Amino acid sequence: MDFDMLGLAPRLINVLKEQGITDPTPIQTQAIPHAMNGRDVMGLAQTGTGKTAAFGLPMIHALMKAGVKPNPKTVRGLILAPTRELAKQISDNLTAYTKGSHLKVALVVGGAGIVAQTKRLAGGVDLLVATPGRLIDLLDRRAVRLDETIYLVLDEADQMLDMGFIHALRRIAPLLAKERQTMMFSATMPKLMSELADTYLKDAVRVQVNPPGQAVKRINQSVHFVAQAAKTDLLVELLDKHRDELALVFGRTKHGCEKLYKVLEKKGFAAASIHGNKSQGQRERAITAFKAGKVRVLVATDVAARGIDIPGVRHVYNYDLPNVAENYVHRIGRTARAGADGAAVALVAPDEMIELQDIEKAMKESIPVASGRPWEIAPGQKKRPNGGGGRRGGGGHRGGGKPGGASAKSGAKRHGGAGKRARGRSAA
Repeated sequence: MDFDMLGLAPRLINVLKEQGITDPTPIQTQAIPHAMNGRDVMGLAQTGTGKTAAFGLPMIHALMKAGVKPNPKTVRGLILAPTRELAKQISDNLTAYTKGSHLKVALVVGGAGIVAQTKRLAGGVDLLVATPGRLIDLLDRRAVRLDETIYLVLDEADQMLDMGFIHALRRIAPLLAKERQTMMFSATMPKLMSELADTYLKDAVRVQVNPPGQAVKRINQSVHFVAQAAKTDLLVELLDKHRDELALVFGRTKHGCEKLYKVLEKKGFAAASIHGNKSQGQRERAITAFKAGKVRVLVATDVAARGIDIPGVRHVYNYDLPNVAENYVHRIGRTARAGADGAAVALVAPDEMIELQDIEKAMKESIPVASGRPWEIAPGQKKRPNGGGGRRGGGGHRGGGKPGGASAKSGAKRHGGAGKRARGRSAA
């Protein structure tokens, strides 16, 4: 299968060839023909599977064919993304795909000057990539109109729900043209996502690469049971084995990520951090350096790393487990991109056992144990509060809960051989 067979305009295929894109990915092969036929699409796929081209190319094809210039302050196609970084990445890709055409692509996100964005929108744009908050600011200023918007894309829709953008969506969607095509992409399919799809999609075709919530098969997962106080030493030891390869390390808090990055830098690693306390410029510079290989270890919070597509990431470390089980799938999906293999390593302290159970339940799969033994869950133990540091494991020793505890027994049974790969699907 090649792009010619998907019915795209030869001019568009030539632009893709110039960029070295010749073979469509599975999500593109499945989604593009339906999108070209004007159908609403619900796509289930991780980042790094080629989603931007899956929704972008059919819109570009149709807009190039129509050859109509947008009216002042109007938008023909609107793409909403949960974070600035993901929005910028989508915008960069769409700009590359529209090279040499009359189509205008614009990006509007928070953290950048709203006056310049207003000017950019004044003449109208064909494709607008936006974060919901900044789009609402611009709508309030009457800098943009959506009544002529005939294409709507919601990318990483499950993450938009997690981040509380549902109210923004309820405000934005009614402003669009009644007759429109909507495409929604998500890595997981929680119950709320199904409701969102029912609300915004009409007679949608569902396409999927991995079952929702399933980790990519090529990711080799493992878990180390380790006391909280010993995590940093273990992380340094593991990172030391592949200093020349790109590694992404996830922490729960902005403060924790910054502290960890400073420790790694002192240990001689080419490290950087991205989180909410960093300016947009600092975040972009860190990501650019990471993509270029100048930075080898990037320490990040979930929100800052959402949707970032860096094909060379070979290792993902969950220094802290996420509170939301689906976020684990998003995190580890940062490796094994574009057909490569990758490793995902979780460091689990005693007070993260409930999070681990939730993750394994969501994936319907146990994660192979690399070291230590499953910790016993204390009576009445709850999840760590979101962003909390949690109880410290004593004495800086490595993992190993009390032998013979109910959890240890079931955990030992659950956690299979080290070669096992993840499979299964997300709980609703």
